[in-house]
Amino acid sequence: MQIHSDAFEVAVELAVAVYKRRYQIDLAAEQAECEINYARLSRLLRGYVDEHHTFDVGSNSHMHIRIVERCPYTSTLEIAQAPSMIAAFAPRLTVRVYHDARLAEVVAFAPWRRALPRYEYPNPAMHQPNEKSQWNHFLGEWLSHCLQHGFPLDRSLSTFCEL
Repeated sequence: MQIHSDAFEVAVELAVAVYKRRYQIDLAAEQAECEINYARLSRLLRGYVDEHHTFDVGSNSHMHIRIVERCPYTSTLEIAQAPSMIAAFAPRLTVRVYHDARLAEVVAFAPWRRALPRYEYPNPAMHQPNEKSQWNHFLGEWLSHCLQHGFPLDRSLSTFCEL
Protein backbone atom coordinates (compact mmCIF):
# COMPACT_ATOMS: atom_id res chain seq x y z
CA MET A 1 0.00 0.00 0.00
CA GLN A 2 2.88 2.38 0.69
CA ILE A 3 3.95 2.34 -2.99
CA HIS A 4 0.52 3.48 -4.21
CA SER A 5 0.38 6.18 -1.54
CA ASP A 6 3.83 7.54 -2.54
CA ALA A 7 2.89 7.57 -6.23
CA PHE A 8 -0.31 9.42 -5.42
CA GLU A 9 1.56 12.04 -3.39
CA VAL A 10 4.05 12.59 -6.22
CA ALA A 11 1.21 12.96 -8.71
CA VAL A 12 -0.54 15.50 -6.49
CA GLU A 13 2.70 17.50 -6.02
CA LEU A 14 3.26 17.51 -9.79
CA ALA A 15 -0.31 18.67 -10.44
CA VAL A 16 0.04 21.49 -7.89
CA ALA A 17 3.35 22.58 -9.45
CA VAL A 18 1.81 22.68 -12.93
CA TYR A 19 -1.23 24.54 -11.59
CA LYS A 20 0.88 27.16 -9.83
CA ARG A 21 3.22 27.77 -12.77
CA ARG A 22 2.54 31.22 -14.22
CA TYR A 23 1.48 31.58 -17.82
CA GLN A 24 4.42 32.80 -19.89
CA ILE A 25 3.59 35.13 -22.78
CA ASP A 26 5.07 33.96 -26.09
CA LEU A 27 5.89 37.41 -27.46
CA ALA A 28 7.02 36.12 -30.88
CA ALA A 29 3.77 34.18 -31.36
CA GLU A 30 1.69 37.18 -30.19
CA GLN A 31 3.47 39.49 -32.62
CA ALA A 32 3.07 36.99 -35.47
CA GLU A 33 -0.68 36.75 -34.78
CA CYS A 34 -0.97 40.56 -34.81
CA GLU A 35 1.03 40.78 -38.06
CA ILE A 36 -1.24 38.25 -39.74
CA ASN A 37 -4.33 40.09 -38.48
CA TYR A 38 -2.95 43.33 -39.96
CA ALA A 39 -2.50 41.60 -43.33
CA ARG A 40 -6.04 40.18 -43.16
CA LEU A 41 -7.51 43.60 -42.34
CA SER A 42 -5.49 45.17 -45.16
CA ARG A 43 -6.89 42.65 -47.64
CA LEU A 44 -10.39 43.09 -46.32
CA LEU A 45 -10.38 46.88 -46.44
CA ARG A 46 -8.23 47.33 -49.56
CA GLY A 47 -9.53 50.17 -51.70
CA TYR A 48 -11.97 51.50 -49.11
CA VAL A 49 -11.88 55.05 -47.83
CA ASP A 50 -15.23 55.20 -46.02
CA GLU A 51 -15.48 55.17 -42.23
CA HIS A 52 -17.97 52.28 -42.07
CA HIS A 53 -18.07 48.95 -43.92
CA THR A 54 -20.59 46.12 -43.73
CA PHE A 55 -19.99 42.60 -45.01
CA ASP A 56 -22.43 39.72 -45.34
CA VAL A 57 -20.70 36.68 -43.88
CA GLY A 58 -23.49 34.14 -44.37
CA SER A 59 -26.28 32.73 -42.23
CA ASN A 60 -28.05 36.09 -42.06
CA SER A 61 -25.03 37.54 -40.27
CA HIS A 62 -23.24 40.80 -40.96
CA MET A 63 -19.85 42.06 -39.88
CA HIS A 64 -19.57 45.83 -39.34
CA ILE A 65 -16.18 47.53 -39.39
CA ARG A 66 -16.12 51.15 -38.28
CA ILE A 67 -13.03 53.33 -38.25
CA VAL A 68 -13.24 55.14 -34.92
CA GLU A 69 -9.97 57.06 -35.09
CA ARG A 70 -7.34 57.74 -37.75
CA CYS A 71 -3.87 59.03 -36.90
CA PRO A 72 -0.68 59.02 -38.97
CA TYR A 73 0.71 55.85 -37.39
CA THR A 74 -2.31 54.22 -35.75
CA SER A 75 -6.01 53.67 -36.30
CA THR A 76 -8.71 52.35 -34.01
CA LEU A 77 -11.41 50.12 -35.44
CA GLU A 78 -14.59 48.75 -33.95
CA ILE A 79 -15.52 45.38 -35.41
CA ALA A 80 -18.92 43.99 -34.51
CA GLN A 81 -21.21 41.25 -35.65
CA ALA A 82 -24.81 42.27 -36.12
CA PRO A 83 -27.02 40.13 -33.94
CA SER A 84 -28.98 37.55 -35.86
CA MET A 85 -31.87 35.37 -34.83
CA ILE A 86 -29.63 32.30 -34.62
CA ALA A 87 -26.69 33.93 -32.81
CA ALA A 88 -27.05 34.36 -29.08
CA PHE A 89 -23.68 36.11 -28.87
CA ALA A 90 -22.79 39.11 -31.04
CA PRO A 91 -19.13 39.96 -30.39
CA ARG A 92 -17.77 43.51 -30.53
CA LEU A 93 -14.01 44.11 -30.67
CA THR A 94 -11.96 47.27 -30.48
CA VAL A 95 -8.82 46.83 -32.55
CA ARG A 96 -5.78 49.11 -32.54
CA VAL A 97 -3.94 49.09 -35.87
CA TYR A 98 -0.28 50.13 -35.84
CA HIS A 99 0.52 51.12 -39.44
CA ASP A 100 4.23 51.70 -38.89
CA ALA A 101 4.73 48.28 -37.25
CA ARG A 102 2.06 46.59 -39.44
CA LEU A 103 0.25 45.08 -36.42
CA ALA A 104 -3.44 44.80 -35.48
CA GLU A 105 -4.15 44.04 -31.82
CA VAL A 106 -7.43 43.57 -29.96
CA VAL A 107 -7.50 46.09 -27.12
CA ALA A 108 -11.07 45.52 -25.91
CA PHE A 109 -13.68 42.79 -26.27
CA ALA A 110 -17.22 43.74 -25.20
CA PRO A 111 -18.40 43.60 -22.45
CA TRP A 112 -14.88 43.94 -20.94
CA ARG A 113 -13.02 47.19 -21.46
CA ARG A 114 -9.37 46.17 -21.52
CA ALA A 115 -7.39 43.01 -21.09
CA LEU A 116 -4.28 42.43 -19.08
CA PRO A 117 -1.47 40.58 -20.87
CA ARG A 118 -2.01 37.68 -18.47
CA TYR A 119 -4.20 36.77 -15.53
CA GLU A 120 -3.54 34.75 -12.44
CA TYR A 121 -5.91 31.81 -12.38
CA PRO A 122 -8.38 31.48 -10.80
CA ASN A 123 -9.46 35.11 -10.65
CA PRO A 124 -12.78 36.78 -9.71
CA ALA A 125 -13.81 37.37 -13.35
CA MET A 126 -12.66 33.85 -14.36
CA HIS A 127 -10.50 35.15 -17.21
CA GLN A 128 -8.16 32.57 -18.69
CA PRO A 129 -4.43 33.19 -18.13
CA ASN A 130 -4.01 33.83 -21.88
CA GLU A 131 -7.25 35.80 -22.39
CA LYS A 132 -5.71 38.53 -24.56
CA SER A 133 -3.99 35.97 -26.76
CA GLN A 134 -7.33 34.22 -27.27
CA TRP A 135 -8.95 37.53 -28.29
CA ASN A 136 -6.30 38.10 -30.97
CA HIS A 137 -6.70 34.53 -32.19
CA PHE A 138 -10.48 34.98 -32.37
CA LEU A 139 -10.00 38.16 -34.45
CA GLY A 140 -7.80 36.19 -36.85
CA GLU A 141 -10.39 33.44 -37.27
CA TRP A 142 -13.16 36.00 -37.73
CA LEU A 143 -11.24 37.96 -40.38
CA SER A 144 -10.31 34.73 -42.20
CA HIS A 145 -13.98 33.71 -42.28
CA CYS A 146 -14.94 37.10 -43.67
CA LEU A 147 -12.24 36.89 -46.35
CA GLN A 148 -13.30 33.40 -47.39
CA HIS A 149 -17.10 33.70 -47.20
CA GLY A 150 -18.01 37.37 -46.97
CA PHE A 151 -18.91 40.00 -49.51
CA PRO A 152 -19.58 43.71 -49.14
CA LEU A 153 -23.21 44.77 -48.90
CA ASP A 154 -22.48 48.10 -50.61
CA ARG A 155 -22.15 47.02 -54.24
CA SER A 156 -20.58 50.34 -55.27
CA LEU A 157 -17.39 49.20 -53.57
CA SER A 158 -16.01 46.98 -56.27
CA THR A 159 -12.59 46.14 -54.83
CA PHE A 160 -13.35 43.79 -51.96
CA CYS A 161 -10.59 41.24 -52.29
CA GLU A 162 -9.34 38.75 -54.80
CA LEU A 163 -8.93 35.29 -53.35
